[in-house]
Amino acid sequence: MPDLAAALLEQQPGSGYPHRHPLPYPAEQFIQRPRISSAWVAEIDERPVGHIAISTPADPARLEGGDADVVRAWERGHGRPHDELGEVAVFFTATAARGTGTGAALLATAVESLREQGLAPCLDVVPTCTAAMRLYRRAGWHEVGRVRPGWLSPQAPDVIAMVLPAGDGGAR
Repeated sequence: MPDLAAALLEQQPGSGYPHRHPLPYPAEQFIQRPRISSAWVAEIDERPVGHIAISTPADPARLEGGDADVVRAWERGHGRPHDELGEVAVFFTATAARGTGTGAALLATAVESLREQGLAPCLDVVPTCTAAMRLYRRAGWHEVGRVRPGWLSPQAPDVIAMVLPAGDGGAR
């Protein structure tokens, strides 16, 4: 976990992810969230260079403001309730892994797992994370709304809620 946390923090200045920098808690806590159901780590020469996780979104009736709006946008985008959605979360690659296909492979793995579980893939992204935006759009993800979750800083642009339609593989 320490090497993975170091990779997360190392790539942040270039990617803008995580949006909050510095984090208000240890990077390990950012990576290991309570709602995560599965996670994958990519390695090069036995060193972690990427991470992706999946979870089921919380019931929007139990969330407040923009946090509920994200889930509602996903529900509308897929035409399915929150408990039939699968969220892609905590997705990053170390700077050294950029351009190697590591991010696309991680994303495809997460999407495949969600599809196997019968869950409709969704995610949110801050539009200033331009490399992530390019990857998602190239992989067939569609914007279904712009929202302001509670964790977003006042100066940041709205978060983009995205869904991956049925039949698309998630990464190319």
